[in-house]
Amino acid sequence: MPALVAAIGDDPDLDRWTRIPFPYDAKHAREFLASTEESTFAILDRASGELLGGIGARALDAATVEIGYWVKAEARGRGVATLALELIARFAFAELGAARVQLRTEPDNVASQRVAEKAGFTREGVLRSLLEFKGRRRDAVMFSLLPEDL
Repeated sequence: MPALVAAIGDDPDLDRWTRIPFPYDAKHAREFLASTEESTFAILDRASGELLGGIGARALDAATVEIGYWVKAEARGRGVATLALELIARFAFAELGAARVQLRTEPDNVASQRVAEKAGFTREGVLRSLLEFKGRRRDAVMFSLLPEDL
């Protein structure tokens, strides 16, 4: 739990782009670990085992899985999110029986959109006023991956 708190901490980018509480503390970590209902995984450094981020897959229905991810500031730009996204998408098809894997990003979150594209996802378009996010409605860019895209 301390590694989770340290990785998320008070990162303003995570506050801007995710639903992760800000600033993040041990209470938030305990609540998250106790309540998660999705397939959630840590993104770890292969050599050191250091926590670099997190990724989760949640079934929306019998055929659709939605993925969300975050990476701590020091690990961004190293390809860890792309690799984790590729792996969890394959997991969603093979283990969760998904026919479609999708993710949503903020229209201004160019880095997350690049991760999706590098992992083979297709940009489908902007869904206007889709999300209630920190007290206001926000647009979302939808990306999808189908088994034949692999």
